Amino acid sequence: MLATVLGGAIGLEREIAGKPAGLRTNILICVGAALFTHLSIHIAEIGFTPDGRPYGDTTRIAAQIVSGIGFLGAGAILHAHGAVLGLTTAATIWVVAAVGAAVGAGAYVEGVGTSLLIILVLVGLRPVERKLLLRRRKFSASVRVQRDFRFDTIDDILRGNGLHIISRRTFEHESDRSFELEMIGTSKQIDTVVDDLRRRPDVISISVD
Repeated sequence: MLATVLGGAIGLEREIAGKPAGLRTNILICVGAALFTHLSIHIAEIGFTPDGRPYGDTTRIAAQIVSGIGFLGAGAILHAHGAVLGLTTAATIWVVAAVGAAVGAGAYVEGVGTSLLIILVLVGLRPVERKLLLRRRKFSASVRVQRDFRFDTIDDILRGNGLHIISRRTFEHESDRSFELEMIGTSKQIDTVVDDLRRRPDVISISVD
């Protein structure tokens, strides 16, 4: 019952946020992890050696939760246009399983405390995250370079300055080539990249929209 309440509290926030792993999913994950942990301990203690130690390993079944839950998390991650989505949902699935394991092991204080912390992170930090994301926007850029110039050089500069490349198109011309790029970043990051590229003698021109 405690696993149901804790998993449901976290799942309710995910449901309200419209995420794929919502109320029922998180409840089932938390309850399942609690049951597996409880069984792992119980089965191992069925038989004891003469000196009072259990025959089995009390962590054998529970240990598989850590790796097994990764398959559900991987299914929540979607790749679209070069961006990775669903990482928060995948991380929530993983930590909800940890809450269930804590409840199954009888660590009720740790399970309740972790659940409250998770809800605080998911709800309380959302305005902060939105404020930070507002500073980032999509940019289009056209970079004209000499014929032997490789895109790897531009890629290193962009990623080194924290820009995320959404798409890239390459156009070959008679004496040079150009790259049409779509990126996500801040204006300050774009300005830094433009300055770095303009200093290079093999960059003919660069324009940003």
